[in-house]
Amino acid sequence: MTVTDAATGPVETPVETPEALSAALFRADPQLADLLAAEAERRAETIQLLAGENLTGPAVLAALTGPLIDKYAEGYPGRRHHTGCSLADAAELLAIDRARELFGAPHANVQPRSGTAAMLAAYAALLRPGDVVLAMSLEHGGHLSCGSRANFSGRWFDFVGYGVRQEDGLIDLDQVRELARKYRPKAIVAGSISYPRHPDWAAFREIADETDAYLVAAAAQTTGLIAAGVAPSPVPYADVTVAATHKLLRGPRGGLLLCTAELAERVDRAVFPFSQGGAAMNEVAGKAVALAEAATPAYRAYAHRTVAGARVLAAGLAEAGARPLTGGTDTHLVTADVGALGVSGAEAERRCSAAGLMLGKCALPYDQAPPSEASGIRLGTGTVTSQGMGEAELAEVAALIGRLLVEGTDVRVADRVRELARTFAGRR
Repeated sequence: MTVTDAATGPVETPVETPEALSAALFRADPQLADLLAAEAERRAETIQLLAGENLTGPAVLAALTGPLIDKYAEGYPGRRHHTGCSLADAAELLAIDRARELFGAPHANVQPRSGTAAMLAAYAALLRPGDVVLAMSLEHGGHLSCGSRANFSGRWFDFVGYGVRQEDGLIDLDQVRELARKYRPKAIVAGSISYPRHPDWAAFREIADETDAYLVAAAAQTTGLIAAGVAPSPVPYADVTVAATHKLLRGPRGGLLLCTAELAERVDRAVFPFSQGGAAMNEVAGKAVALAEAATPAYRAYAHRTVAGARVLAAGLAEAGARPLTGGTDTHLVTADVGALGVSGAEAERRCSAAGLMLGKCALPYDQAPPSEASGIRLGTGTVTSQGMGEAELAEVAALIGRLLVEGTDVRVADRVRELARTFAGRR
């Protein structure tokens, strides 16, 4: 970018392009610059199959590094605690309008800094310490914010856990109804971090109405699929929907809250001033960009491809001798039992990581192994689909994983993984 200096005339300012930013970082902090360069190289040589990761696009990155990065805008549009916020207000209102339109929600709050922060705000809007909450148990796929004693949720509220049926791995709605009738929870949380099927939102709404409970949809994993119409939306059923703007939505790391008009003020006050201070306005701007991109036909096609690829991945793992939970997937997420192959989830993670396949161990429902070892693995197709991998490549990836789990470390597998990774690196 060229600006004019009164004394010297035209001057090139090295702050507008990624290349200029990198050069500035190398000059100011070469140690950190080297670390970031090494991370870029690591990504270029490995295949990212972690279910919660994705690639942030150039337009979102531009918003994140734009002039709103250091704007302090505590409060809400038209009600800030500092001056000079008119343009920050416009950016936030743009993000809010796009979220409401994309998800068909009466109200949206785009300020939460993460999915967990959004969940905290949802609880704060609806509950008081000591209230009973019914949610998927951690052992069956519930998030830490659904009752872990290491998390605020388990310390402030009284959680009761429901689970999945042992015979098919599907949510046991009869158990949910029975527990709701018995414990009369103030809120019921529907959603999981490792359940590969769509929750029956209407059934959860029916149970919540029967027991006079709020319904909270924990939809961080599938926010992008819901936006694209590839997954059923909880918004018509839930009192509050907790979403994430990274993962499949390909925005900045952050949370998003959607709710009814009646709960709008309570939700907003639960975010600010209860649980957060000033919003990160560059993240809000990045969310606005991601929400606009998610409304396009290209994004909808991407979402369909992530699901198609995940189904191929699940089928390939089954062919290799692993057992996909529920027999497959409706989403980008695959959870598989690898115990029949004679390895733990932790060992599977180690072998795959050593070969450049990044995935995670996962505790399974009714798992006999300790959580530190687990019996399962969890994979997602969001990143690799963003890079352009299709069903053929994911079938090969499944076969490569199978070889590692059956045969152990294999230099040929690692070489092929690196070759695939290099082919698709940077294609986003």
